[in-house]
Amino acid sequence: MRTDFDYPQKSLVRTVVFRPDFNNFKAITVNEAWSLFFTAGQEDKALGVDPELGKFFTYVLVAIGVTGSIWASAFSRFASVLFGW
Repeated sequence: MRTDFDYPQKSLVRTVVFRPDFNNFKAITVNEAWSLFFTAGQEDKALGVDPELGKFFTYVLVAIGVTGSIWASAFSRFASVLFGW
């Protein structure tokens, strides 16, 4: 079996955010943030440069939170009526 990997040992262990060439204290984009989240900090360019995908994941997370809040408030009202709490 032939391997073509020529990575320095220090790059294999560290996550992206702890590497000295990460972003030099600049703000990261939504895509970079979601890429770091999904890859557990190993890659910041996994989702590419299109900002729409990062916005999509953000809006999905907000929608889940809002839907869960509405459902919980509605269910708590009906639960008291149905179960006599």
